[in-house]
Amino acid sequence: EYKTNTEYSIDENGESVATHTRYVEKKIISLASIRSALGVSFRITGLDSPREASELALLLRSGALAAPMYFVEERTIGPSLGAENIALGIKSVTIGMVLVLAFMFVYYRVFGIFANMALAVNLIVLVAVMSMLSATLTLPGIAGIVLTVGMAVDANVLIFSRIKEELANGLPPQSAINAGYDRAFTSIIDANLTTLIVAVILYAIGSGPVQGFAVTLSIGILTSMFTAIVGTRALVNLVYGGRTIKKVWI
Repeated sequence: EYKTNTEYSIDENGESVATHTRYVEKKIISLASIRSALGVSFRITGLDSPREASELALLLRSGALAAPMYFVEERTIGPSLGAENIALGIKSVTIGMVLVLAFMFVYYRVFGIFANMALAVNLIVLVAVMSMLSATLTLPGIAGIVLTVGMAVDANVLIFSRIKEELANGLPPQSAINAGYDRAFTSIIDANLTTLIVAVILYAIGSGPVQGFAVTLSIGILTSMFTAIVGTRALVNLVYGGRTIKKVWI
C-alpha cells in the first residue's frame, strides 16, 4: 500500500517548504501453508469470512505482491529416484497379486480360478478408469492398487465360504451356489460401503497424495464389487448353469 508523508522545513530565505515523501507500507495479508504443488487452481484454508476470501482472491489476481518467501525445508528428488520408487511399487503390486492368485487357486480350486479371472479383469478395469480420468500414477496411487488387490477377493471369499456352508448343510450344488451369492450380498455391500465412506472422507479432508490414494481406493472398491458379484457369477453360470451337477470343486 502506497502512502505519502509530508515534512515541513525552512529554506535559506526563511520560508516554509513542504517535502512530500512517498513510501510503501508492507503488511501481511494472509499466512498460507502450501501443502501441495500449486496448479491452475488451488485452495487456501483458514480464512475467517467470505469477504476476506474475496479480497484475498482479488489481490492475488491483481498482480505480484511484495511477499518474500522463506524456505523452511527444501528437498530435491531426481527423476531416477522417482522412477525407481514407481518400479518398486509396480513390483509390489505384482508380488501381491501372484500370492493372492496362488492362495485362491489352492484353497478354492475351480472357484478360485473364477476369482482369479475376476481379479485380473478388476485390475484392467481399474487402470482403464484411471486412464479415462487422466489420473497420474503416483506412489499413493500404487498403494491404493495394492490394497485393492487384497480387498478384491474379499467378496469372493465371503461368497465361496457361504457356498461351502450351504453344501455342508446338505443343499444340492445349484441351490448352494444360488444361496451363497444371495446371502453374502448384504455383507459384501456393507463391508465395501464402509470402506468407500472412509475413502470419500480422505478425499474431502486430505490433499495431494492423500487424495490420490483416496481416488484409487474408491475406484478399486467399485470395480471390485462389480467383478466379484457380477463377473464371478457370470463365470459360475457359464460353467455350472443349466445342467445337473452332483459335486462342485470348492
